[in-house]
Amino acid sequence: MIPALLTLLMCQLAGEAAARALALPLPGPVLGMVLLLAGFAVFPRLVDVVRPVAQGILGHLSLLFVPAGVGVVGHLGLLGQSGLPILLALLVSTVLAIAVGALTFAAVARWTGNTP
Repeated sequence: MIPALLTLLMCQLAGEAAARALALPLPGPVLGMVLLLAGFAVFPRLVDVVRPVAQGILGHLSLLFVPAGVGVVGHLGLLGQSGLPILLALLVSTVLAIAVGALTFAAVARWTGNTP
C-alpha cells in the first residue's frame, strides 16, 4: 500500500513541479497522470501495484465532492447575485457539450462505416 501511495503522490508532485517550473498552462495533477500513464506503459507490473489503492480511492470518490459543496454553501450570496448568468452558462454549455458529442459520434460512425 505504501509503495502505491508513494507512486501516486510522486507522480503528482513531479507533474506539479514540471507545470510550475515550465509555466505550462496545464494543471500539475494532469501532468502527473500523464507521467503515471507513461509509467504504466514502461513498467506494466506497476499497474498491479497501484490498482488496490486506486480502487480504494475511487470507492470513496464521493468524499472529494464535500469541499465543492462547502464552497457552494459558503458563497450562496454571490451565487444569488449572479444566479441568472450562471444558469444561462450552465444551460448553454450543456447544450453545446451534447451537440458536440452527438456530432463527434456521427462523424466517427460515418468514418467507420457504421452510420446511425
